[in-house]
Amino acid sequence: MSSHREAPEISKDPVADSSDLYAFVSPDDPDTVTIIANYVPLQLPSSGPNFFEFGDDVLYEIHIDSNGDARPDLTYQFRFRTELRNEKTFLYNTGPIDALDSENWNRRQFYSVTKVDAYGKSTVLAKKLPCPPCNVGKLSIPDYDGLAADAVAKLKTGEKVFAGQRADAFFVDLGAIFDLGTLRPFQDKHLVGQTLFNYAGKAVNATDKLNVHSIAIQVPLSAVRRDGKKKVRGRDPEAVIGVWTSASRRQVQVRNGDKKNDDVVVGPQVQVSRLGNPLFNEVIVPMAEKDKWNSLSPAEDKRFAQFVEKPELQTLLPVLYPGLFDNLAERDKQDKPRADLVAILLTGIPDGIIENFQNNTGEVQADMLRLNTAIPPSKEPSKFGLVGGDLAGFPNGRRIADDVVSISIRAIAGVTLPLVEKDFEPDAAAALVEQGLSIKDASAGLLKKFPYLGTPFDGFGNPK
Repeated sequence: MSSHREAPEISKDPVADSSDLYAFVSPDDPDTVTIIANYVPLQLPSSGPNFFEFGDDVLYEIHIDSNGDARPDLTYQFRFRTELRNEKTFLYNTGPIDALDSENWNRRQFYSVTKVDAYGKSTVLAKKLPCPPCNVGKLSIPDYDGLAADAVAKLKTGEKVFAGQRADAFFVDLGAIFDLGTLRPFQDKHLVGQTLFNYAGKAVNATDKLNVHSIAIQVPLSAVRRDGKKKVRGRDPEAVIGVWTSASRRQVQVRNGDKKNDDVVVGPQVQVSRLGNPLFNEVIVPMAEKDKWNSLSPAEDKRFAQFVEKPELQTLLPVLYPGLFDNLAERDKQDKPRADLVAILLTGIPDGIIENFQNNTGEVQADMLRLNTAIPPSKEPSKFGLVGGDLAGFPNGRRIADDVVSISIRAIAGVTLPLVEKDFEPDAAAALVEQGLSIKDASAGLLKKFPYLGTPFDGFGNPK
């Protein structure tokens, strides 16, 4: 979670595993959009001598759809190459690393950035940009923050890019949630003392003090909007974009089976992972379909609409918490599709449903992270995003501090049903569900500027 090891096959291939995707109007530069794609999840800080890195044999891509057809109008491709300086040492670094070109740093990684337009035309924007090293420890890297800041590159075409290790800011009580959907403890005075959740004790952030590898890009609005406007504010149907990320590997076939005469055929790139909305593949898609979903384009997502229209969790909640979701249980028996969830996850929310808001991309059903770029960053953000009255939060894009777990469960529990079914009254428990965590439970904290994700945890100080 949100997409850490969410499918059987990708759990075996962490360097290609899309674990989190964020897309938001940049709070310190609101004429740009920031997109962050995380890979290589669940990194223990003390991982030497072979520290984590991007895959040299993986094609990483960030896709942006500007016209609602669930096909990319703009794609940024990232390719990595690792260089070894000293083949006679087992060490990652042989002394302090005080610069990105330090001779003490033995195993370095570089990357290129390529822009692909809607017609497939590719333009290389940058070559051999350096990644910062993994955060080994204070003796090895005395000023990690400064080194990471040096790795932020401003491209001639206006984008900012960064690729390297960061602290995982996603927060989730993973052990509790997958123990039959339990969220630790919640008791509401309005429910006459009934306990909504089974366990006692404080919620535990299972991803705290773990690292990821992040690809972050900050893009001018003029590049992502089809009308090319540089500054946009207010209600504007041209302002909505759809974002997803993917990872692909080359198809390889070995013929003959004779080691001396093997015929190796290298084929096209094959997508092995993707991510749009958080939790979509994790919670919505059945186990038997998860690997298939990872291989497909969002334009194929109509085949998964049935699982959005009647999510399994909608049926489970009344069973797990008897007496607290009676209205949801009664509606579940009617077997009516969840039009609210289809709008949130597959089409975007149309104009006229929520005052002064829409992020609809049309009739094509596709799992994309939809962002209305005309909505400015909130001065007082709510961790509950749109269901908390904050128009700039998830599912309008996704900010790093959005509590996507609680937002998603509240939506499935019925809080968004009245948007499309005026006569439905959500159970009192639905609007109170939360996992009991916030971004404050992510120990690293966040940066106030690009790339926003915090300093990765070092191995010496966090010897897990």
